[in-house]
Amino acid sequence: MMELEEGLLPIARRPVDITDPNWIRRLQEASHPLDEAGVRGDAEALLEAVIDEYQNCLPDTRQAIRQLFTKYNAFSWAAALPYAPITQASFLRHLVLFSIKDQGKDTRDAILWLRDLCHTAAAAGVLTAPILEQAAALSSDENRYGMGSTKRLLLNAGSSSGPPPVQSGP
Repeated sequence: MMELEEGLLPIARRPVDITDPNWIRRLQEASHPLDEAGVRGDAEALLEAVIDEYQNCLPDTRQAIRQLFTKYNAFSWAAALPYAPITQASFLRHLVLFSIKDQGKDTRDAILWLRDLCHTAAAAGVLTAPILEQAAALSSDENRYGMGSTKRLLLNAGSSSGPPPVQSGP
């Protein structure tokens, strides 16, 4: 993961000039960071192995995996699954990655990501609630940013017909 981080770090740190009127188009047209760094194959293989391990390990090991994704934040930022959450199995793998990333640097971004995952899966006919509960059981209870824990976000998404609510306060 450290080697992948080194290749991705310059890309992750590259500034985006939002005063440029074409900044959104440029961002959309840019290569995916994994492709730009030439590490897609290695990153995806590592990600799949980590997801498998995370689902079958003890809580202390899951915490250590989450800490690695916090430490290697350029890798965490770029790491993505190459398939959509349109089956029960693929939705679970996306939610396990969501659990591993443990809200990343911003709960608001995590909530938007979770909403998108749930919407895509539900539109494909996936019964999301039991899978959200399964992923929540693997997730952290820590309220990292004062908007709820990753476990709570997942449970809230599964207990309502709509997207998870934004929580304020501890």
